[in-house]
Amino acid sequence: MKSRSFKAPSGATIKFTELGCGTAPLGNLYRAVSEEDAQGTLNAAWKAGMRYYDTAPLYGLGLSETRLNHFLRGKKRKDYVLSTKVGRLLKVCPPNERTGIGKFFDTPSRVQVYDYSYDGVMRSLDASLERLGIDSIDVVYGHDLDVYTHGSEAARDHYVAEFMGGGYKALRELRDQKVIKAFGAGINEWQVAETLARQGDFDIFLLAGRYTLLEQEALQSFLPLTEERGIGIVLGGPYNSGILATGPRPGAWYNYFKAPKDILDRVKKIEAVCAAHKVKLPQAALRFPLTHPSVVSVIPGAQNPKEVQLNVKTMDVKIPKALWKDLKAQGLLRQDAPVPK
Repeated sequence: MKSRSFKAPSGATIKFTELGCGTAPLGNLYRAVSEEDAQGTLNAAWKAGMRYYDTAPLYGLGLSETRLNHFLRGKKRKDYVLSTKVGRLLKVCPPNERTGIGKFFDTPSRVQVYDYSYDGVMRSLDASLERLGIDSIDVVYGHDLDVYTHGSEAARDHYVAEFMGGGYKALRELRDQKVIKAFGAGINEWQVAETLARQGDFDIFLLAGRYTLLEQEALQSFLPLTEERGIGIVLGGPYNSGILATGPRPGAWYNYFKAPKDILDRVKKIEAVCAAHKVKLPQAALRFPLTHPSVVSVIPGAQNPKEVQLNVKTMDVKIPKALWKDLKAQGLLRQDAPVPK
């Protein structure tokens, strides 16, 4: 599998595989995944050549990290890149009070507590290291500093201020001490990613769904800034929650909700251009983000070995250059979107 060597602004060099393994599904997101299937999925990803694994305390309230513990045992630490997130502490609670009921299934009884302070970030990272069973993490992201998670701009701004006044300082110290190689934020909105990048010294962002075949507004100012400063982007959610994988069928998902008519219509037009070039919609969707020079990896996630194999096959398809040209000609792709030369 192809990889990209990324030299972070801090000076650290990290080798990402173009296709990474997102482990939210292995935290029993939307449905329970057996331990056998979870380990089979991780092993299939390794066999396919994936060497970048992303997790977070939120994913299954620690379950994703503990499953990675089992998987990573016996593997040489230098042979893979691992990222996790900070900003939530997990506390024991009664089963009926746990976080994520109806979203995460068969998880430990834990409740999340948002904490982006210096002490909170240090405690979160210590707990992650314990769950993962390792002594170092390559990349750490401040998790979900956005309106989507916190419900309002005022709440988001409160936590951004808490992070920049505390957690950010903790991550800088850890990077300076070479405990971690790089840090950034994992968020759902490019605007707050840009705010953070202008306020601090960040290496990399995990951006969920905000630079895809369907939407490229991040090209207005954020992505040019990442190019200017050498900041890397890991792109999560390349299918915008599903619609770029399933196509514009009735009930298709877009950003975790049923897709509205204007989105269905736009995806239908994109799919028609892809079909004219004998390319399937998800094949173009998975490849597109990697045409931007700041993007170092795409992590679609998988719940079983078959989905891993499908992701690999989808990524391996060669996309005709004329497809990108036709999408731009029809106004379905921004004119300033980088495409293969």
